[in-house]
Order: sequence, then C-alpha cells, then structure tokens
Amino acid sequence: MAFYELLAAFALQLAVILVAAQIFGYLARFIGQPKVVGEMVAGVVLGPSLFGLFWPDIQQQIFIPHSMPLLYFGAQLGVGLYMFLVGLEFNTQLFRAQAKNAIAVSLAGMLVPFTVAAVLCLWLLDIPGLFATGISYGNAALFLGAAIAITAFPMLARIIYERGLSGTALGTLALAAGAIDDAAAWTVLAVVLASFGGGAILAVKAVLGGICYATLMFLYVTRWLQPLADKVERTGVLSPLQFVFVLMLFAASAYAMEWVGLHAVFGGFILGIAMPRGELVEQIRKRLEKITIYLLLPMFFTYSGLKTQLTILGSWDVMSVALIILVASVFAKFIACWAAARLTGTDNPTAMAVGALMNARGLMELIIINIALKYGVIEPALFSIMVLMAIVTTFMATPLFELVYGRFQPKPVVDHQPESIELREVKGQAGS
Repeated sequence: MAFYELLAAFALQLAVILVAAQIFGYLARFIGQPKVVGEMVAGVVLGPSLFGLFWPDIQQQIFIPHSMPLLYFGAQLGVGLYMFLVGLEFNTQLFRAQAKNAIAVSLAGMLVPFTVAAVLCLWLLDIPGLFATGISYGNAALFLGAAIAITAFPMLARIIYERGLSGTALGTLALAAGAIDDAAAWTVLAVVLASFGGGAILAVKAVLGGICYATLMFLYVTRWLQPLADKVERTGVLSPLQFVFVLMLFAASAYAMEWVGLHAVFGGFILGIAMPRGELVEQIRKRLEKITIYLLLPMFFTYSGLKTQLTILGSWDVMSVALIILVASVFAKFIACWAAARLTGTDNPTAMAVGALMNARGLMELIIINIALKYGVIEPALFSIMVLMAIVTTFMATPLFELVYGRFQPKPVVDHQPESIELREVKGQAGS
C-alpha cells in the first residue's frame, strides 16, 4: 500500500473515532456518567464485538491492518501523555492529612484483591486461552491482583473535586488511598513485566533501572528543573522552546523506561510527579490536555476495542469466568476499602463512599491489560473479560457513590484546589 493511501486510511479512521467518541461521550454525560465511560464504550463498539459483527466488510475497510501501526503509535502517545498529566496532578501533600487512614485503606485495597487473585488463579490457570502458555502461578496471580486492585485515580479525582469534597475527610482519604493503590499496582506490574519471559538478568535490569530512574528524577531532576519553574512563575509564560524542552524530557523518559524493560507510561508518570509545581505545571497542562483528551486518548480506546472480542463471552464457560472475576473484583475492592475505613474510625457513609470510589478501574485498567497483552502475559479472552470488568466497574462508580453517600453529602463549597483533568474538561464543554 502506498504511503498516501495509508495516510488517507488513517485520516478516515481518525474521523470515525472522533465522531464516535463525541457521540458516546455525550450519551454518557446525558445519563450522568463521566465522558470517559462513553469513550471506553465507543472503542468497544468500533471493534469486532459490534461494528465488526454487524457490518464486518465496512469495519474492515475502515480499520485496515496496514494502518494499525499508525493507530498504535497514536494510542501509545496518547496514553503516555495522559499518564504524564496524571503525574502532574499527583499531590503528595494529601498523605499528610490522613496518613494512617489512607495507608490502612490502601493496604486493604491491595491485600484483599491480591488474595482473591491468588485463589482465582488456582482455577483460572487450568482454563486454556486466558493466560500465556507456560506462565508461572506467581506471575499470573500478581498480574490479576494488580488488575483487580487498580483504581481509576483520575476519575476519582474528578468526582471529588466536582462535588466540592476536596477539603473533606472523604476527599482527602479517597485521593490519598487511590494514589497509594495505583503506585503499588504499577510497581507490581513492573515486577511481572520484568520477570515474565525475560530471565533473571533482564528482570534485575528492569527493576534496578526503574529504581535508579525514579531516584534520579525525584532527587536531582526536580531540583534541576526548578530554575525553569521559577522563570515561568515570574513571567507567567512558557515559551515554545521551553515547551519543546519539556516534550524532549517526556520522550527521553519514555525511552528510558522502554530501554530498561518496563513500559513507556512509567516514564511519563514519574516525570509528571517530578515536575516542580506552580505555573510551569499549569502551562504544560494548558498545552497538552485538549489534544491528549480529545484526539489521542480516543485512539487508545479504539485500539483497545479492536482487540476486544466480546463475542467470546457468548460461550457460557467464558461468561461464567467473566462473571466470577467481575463479582470477586467488586466485592474484594469495595468491602476491603469500606472495612479498613471503618476500622480506622471513619463513619459508615464516608467509608461506603470510599469503597464506591475506589472500586472504579476506568482507563488505568485498560492501560494495564494493554501492556499485559502486548508482552504476552494474557490472551485475548482474558483481555476481553478485563475490558468488560473495567467498563462495568467504572459505570457503577457514580450511581453507587450517590446511593451510599448522596443524601449525606454537604453542599458544595468554593474549592481552590487544582482541578482534575476530567473536571476541567467538563467545565470547558459546559462553556462551549
């Protein structure tokens, strides 16, 4: 296929993806759900599960195999930049307010899902087509535990800030516990990727490389970037050359993590945390958020959807596995976080709300399972099951939160905390 034909095919794909994302995003907001839920559904709809099932010829003409590398590049760039933005919003001060409660909730939200995953894997490893052939029980249990324990931290932040709960016990506890949970889940995934199929040398290289990279970023790079942050703070302007320098840092960070054997998203996320806070971060957000959220992320959802075969769930054997994983995941996360919050003295409505918020997986789940599929840890059947779990748990977060906490929620107050990615997006849509 000629290059111009490839670009034309990709342009058509992009147009279809953007239209679908906007339509399903609007429908999601119409029923009171975050826009990201609609975009996740749009990705699945465009794949073989629905569009490809009813109009296979048209679907294959639009999403031709030769153009998949371009779509993959856009998807990976989008998720990498998104994790960079999430890192920019990571607030370490949250841990100081309710450190004891947050650590307790986070530990429970990790230990119980990992225990449930360890039990499930005793059964799941005997079912063909779920995990990679020859995967060890330990790696399977660690991956499934991380996938069950992950929390949709950006969506959690959006709900907290949007409802004026950022200064409350609930807001502080949920945000701090969610941040700890996700950091731990990413660490576990890094261990799985490092040890899966690469041998001891590659595993050591990945783990030590990741530790050295994080140490370099937090101890030195933050300090090295402070003069740039001070200059932007004084002038209120991030020049094009300075912005390009930040993008070069992002690209170098992503490459460094890929080189040591981890995934590029780790590099973007850690760089985001290491960036000095202030006007510099705000200027970077303004430049990157819209193109990342409106253009690049829908490509990631679609790329995930093209690999999701919900028709596989038509088999009762696979459907039963999906239902068991879904129910086990919901109860493991919700009950563990609720119980831990109650045991540390939190009132019951707040503890229930924490469990509801921590139960959503969202985009973070899709990132984890896409990485696992890329590295051959899981097979397409388990990938499809986990996509379903991500959508259902994300979909149920808002109504469950309203059910357990809505009538106890205080009136929203003016909040001077930094807004989350999704909240700024919602406000922008409301004003347009």
